[in-house]
Amino acid sequence: MSAKRALIVDDSKSARVVLARMLEKYGMQVDTIESAEDAIEYLKSHRPDVIFMDHLMPGMDGFQAVQAIKGNPLTATIPIMMYTSQEGELYVGQARALGAIGVMPKQVAPVDVSKVLYQLKLLPDRRDPRPSGFQPANETAPQASVAAAGETAGGAAGTEAAGAVVAAAAGPAETPVPPKLPLPGLTSADVRAIFEPALKEQSAELRRFVVASLDSFAARVLAETRELVKSAVPPPAPPAPPGPPPAPAAPVGWIALALVGCAVALGTAFYAWQQHATLAALQAQVAALAVPKPVPAPVAQLAAANAAAALEPASPGAESNPPPAASRPATQTFPAAYGETPLSGARIEALRELFADLDGRRFAGTVRITTHVGDFCLVGNPGEGYALAPPDMPANRCDLVGNPFDDALRPAQRQSVAFANLLADVRSRANGRYEVTVAHVGRDGPRQPYPDGAEVDAVDWNAIAGVNHRVEVVFESAGTPP
Repeated sequence: MSAKRALIVDDSKSARVVLARMLEKYGMQVDTIESAEDAIEYLKSHRPDVIFMDHLMPGMDGFQAVQAIKGNPLTATIPIMMYTSQEGELYVGQARALGAIGVMPKQVAPVDVSKVLYQLKLLPDRRDPRPSGFQPANETAPQASVAAAGETAGGAAGTEAAGAVVAAAAGPAETPVPPKLPLPGLTSADVRAIFEPALKEQSAELRRFVVASLDSFAARVLAETRELVKSAVPPPAPPAPPGPPPAPAAPVGWIALALVGCAVALGTAFYAWQQHATLAALQAQVAALAVPKPVPAPVAQLAAANAAAALEPASPGAESNPPPAASRPATQTFPAAYGETPLSGARIEALRELFADLDGRRFAGTVRITTHVGDFCLVGNPGEGYALAPPDMPANRCDLVGNPFDDALRPAQRQSVAFANLLADVRSRANGRYEVTVAHVGRDGPRQPYPDGAEVDAVDWNAIAGVNHRVEVVFESAGTPP
């Protein structure tokens, strides 16, 4: 019986190792790949029995990989199990609609893996319906010997030989009997060739059963231990009965009361003054950030041209007359504040309205979504974190000029679950009429250059960083759709 083969596609090395060890316990051969593109290349020359596919990966995500595999007749029959931390009925429905057989959590238990493998019939049934190939020696050997003796001797001689063999087999227990083979005419090598594959298969099945039983027993022991620890904790002591009322305090002099009142008044006044100063600084910072910074003339002209060319109002015949192929690309920009995931929050709703408008206008072509990073003037340290610098602080005195929040994001974390669901829905509705691509540009191509010199305050610097920290959507029309 040849071992089954599984393919794990996940950009996380630790997740690949954990799942691979679970599958190897069931005697499966496991291949691991860290990207969807490499998985599709792998399937050109290999045919695994099951694929465990992660969702969020750099480049092509899990949904796109499932769609590509199911769209190829040579790989469409391979079962695919989504292996991700995403949850919810909407996500499971999308995975099944694309061709996946189900969704497994990243924190998967061995019993869940065994259920999937038994469901896909990748593991044999523990109860083997075939009759055992072993027979007791004391039943087969004497009969075989008698038959052999009867065939080799004729007449009375044969009867005497058979009787001698039966008498030897039925003799007293202490009489040594030479070992006999299960069947006449078979050598030890023949017997070994008959029974060795069955023994190996039974040994592997027994090993898998022992591992699964130990996992179940360990989980039960852990649960019982927790219950024992909870029951061993003593209950809280009852509250002490109320004692006699305290004796009335001695009267305090008027001078002591006046001093205490003055101290309280001074402390309250100082606290109020400190809060007022903090509030004034925050209001000034918010007001400074709200004031739009002047954009250089070329950038302003480009924004005006893009706004004029972007998605002209639909005419009554818009569905039958889409934009011509020679129309200029249109660009729309959505700013993101410091500390926000680019493709999340209010930008998701703006993109949803944008794609709904594209569907209404029967747009055909390419939609390119790019995320850009702005470098802010920050104060703080790596241990306690960073925040925007006060508005009046000179830019050359900032603790850090950069964007540590965005630098710490993994490629998959730049796209929220809401954006992934929106992108899958948009690609399904587009039906090939237009293509949507997503890329992270980073610090290349800022909309407004950063100033030079030491005369720039933090508020001016951060205003320019806010212009550069953005999500851009570029529409490239491809003419009349087919």
